[in-house]
Amino acid sequence: MMKLALTGNPNTGKTSLFNMLTDSYEYVGNWAGVTIEKKVGMLNNKRGQLIDLPGIYSLSPLSRDEGVTTLYLLDETPSMLLNVVDASQLERNLHLTIQLLEYGRPVVLALNMIDVANKRGLNIDVQLLAQQIGIPIVPVIARTGYGCDVLLETSMQASDDSGSATSSRRFDYGPVLEEAIGKLEAMLPKELTSARWLALQLLEGNIPVLQKLRQHVDPVRLQTLYDETEKLVQEQANGKKLADYIRDRRAAVIQGWLQHAVLETKEQRTTLSERIDAIVMNKFLGIPVFLAFMYLTFKLTFDWFGTPLSDGLDSLLNGFVRDSLSSFLDSVGAAAFIKAVLLDGVISGVGGVLVFVPQIFMLFLIISFIEDSGYMARIATVMDKLLEGVGLNGKAFIPMIIGFGCNVPGIMAARTIEQPKERLLTILLTPLMSCSARLSVYSLFVGTFFEKNQALIVLSLYVLGVVVALVLAKLFSFTLAKEEESMFIVEMPPYRVPQWRTLSRSTWEKGKGFVRKAGTFIFGGSVVIWMLGYSGFSGWNVPMNESFLQSVGSLISPIMEPLGFGNWQAGAALITGFLAKEVVVSTMGIIYAAPTEAGLEGAITQFFTPLQAYSFMVFILLYVPCLATVGVIRSETKSAKWTWFSVIYALIVAYIIAFIIYRAGLLLGFH
Repeated sequence: MMKLALTGNPNTGKTSLFNMLTDSYEYVGNWAGVTIEKKVGMLNNKRGQLIDLPGIYSLSPLSRDEGVTTLYLLDETPSMLLNVVDASQLERNLHLTIQLLEYGRPVVLALNMIDVANKRGLNIDVQLLAQQIGIPIVPVIARTGYGCDVLLETSMQASDDSGSATSSRRFDYGPVLEEAIGKLEAMLPKELTSARWLALQLLEGNIPVLQKLRQHVDPVRLQTLYDETEKLVQEQANGKKLADYIRDRRAAVIQGWLQHAVLETKEQRTTLSERIDAIVMNKFLGIPVFLAFMYLTFKLTFDWFGTPLSDGLDSLLNGFVRDSLSSFLDSVGAAAFIKAVLLDGVISGVGGVLVFVPQIFMLFLIISFIEDSGYMARIATVMDKLLEGVGLNGKAFIPMIIGFGCNVPGIMAARTIEQPKERLLTILLTPLMSCSARLSVYSLFVGTFFEKNQALIVLSLYVLGVVVALVLAKLFSFTLAKEEESMFIVEMPPYRVPQWRTLSRSTWEKGKGFVRKAGTFIFGGSVVIWMLGYSGFSGWNVPMNESFLQSVGSLISPIMEPLGFGNWQAGAALITGFLAKEVVVSTMGIIYAAPTEAGLEGAITQFFTPLQAYSFMVFILLYVPCLATVGVIRSETKSAKWTWFSVIYALIVAYIIAFIIYRAGLLLGFH
């Protein structure tokens, strides 16, 4: 089957193009690092597969996600390479194009965002540029689908015309390098394809290529040749490093291509992106603007749209649906046990979580807007100075923001961070970010105890998570991870108004996991939790305070007494919350399923004061990551030690901070 590899710099629109060419949906964002592993889809014409590879600036990888692309090219043989470039950033993007041409497979260039280039006053003679480079070039706008059909047809034609083998393009790197390349090619076994490309990548410092060649050639010979070549280049180029020398030679080729093919049709003017950046990236206003945006997010989520919709859904589930189901069960003569399972277990448990779906979807909608508008990269840049002081860089804040939706993809996004130390710290700290699952707990408590200040209270929890992460980053960088040179490179995309189609699909893709979890995992968990509350050591249908659930909760309730919530009900909810934070709400829905018109909100007022409620939310924010998050920490760190550490330190930190907040609140006269 034909295999087309989709390659390009970060944030050039590869994933959008992938969706258009395969009629599928993958996560799309207007920031670098969206694709962190390869994705495979069937082309619309059913003639082959399209492999979407992570964005890279060079085939010499700096981070784990970039390594995916290099290893794919080393281990696989794609039929052709579909290189996506940003038409407004040609000079930078074409450095990768040269490396792909040297690889030795057919290349078709997708000139994406041609509309952005035109708005910036760049007039690109596509035909002349194609002649200069020697490959087909197709202008496209991946977000709208413009030119995608032509691109697919051109790619098929290029692949069909290529035959079984294609010689790599040769670019002149000067006598010293050409001699070294020749020596390296002579060392390599004949069965290795793209020998010249491998030689160049080795001289450029590509670690995966070096590891591969060491399997075929004596490592000492490779290192000796590399050292001799670098010494000769430094003598010839005034001390310039070998990788920099190679880049300069490629830059000269690119400038020759662009000299006549790209013209500026008008004077460069201050763009809209630059005018907005003057405010949102201002060193004094940047962070306050971000906090104001987050406050607006929670006003929309709780006060203006989310809560009214949740109230309506609550009335529907606990009114019409419950009454209808009860009447149906009575009409078919269902046993009392079945009625109790469905009404007190499923409706109280799953329904207690589902009522917060509107608020969850509102939050995901705004996160999707941040990602697609281009603001995500600005937030990372604004936070860079602050994060640098605690041993991280601005790129670490991107996984944290993603963690506001779900910690699992947030932790996986840490693959884009180049430095191992910073990547590890980001993985360990991202679970402190307040995810959407915790939002269901917040919604319950702020709607009950802080009705007039819901947005402000929730904002304080999100900010607290970030502040605790920064403090711990400083501590961990001194005690757990050795200092290493930091590197902050992030693509700064232009602002754009997100398309409603993209926003809606992105919101649904994020939110459907929450709904699916409610319909499967939380459904099953609610039944089990109800069974624990229905049974006890004395048998079935026991009072709740004599049940197994009470026994489980009572094990930790004395420990939680200093934090303000030393009742067994809170203890039971915290234990089940390790499975998924939403289960905290479903557990409470089952435990407090009292015959009261006030519902769950009214029931918890008998067990919590506002101060105790806030202390409980802080503990939920910081205590152990959920089961899925623990699993991804284990897979990303490949270390049981760091996985256990992430669980234990979070529990200790949660206890200490909740204790301080509750005790300080009592001293200040709160209750």
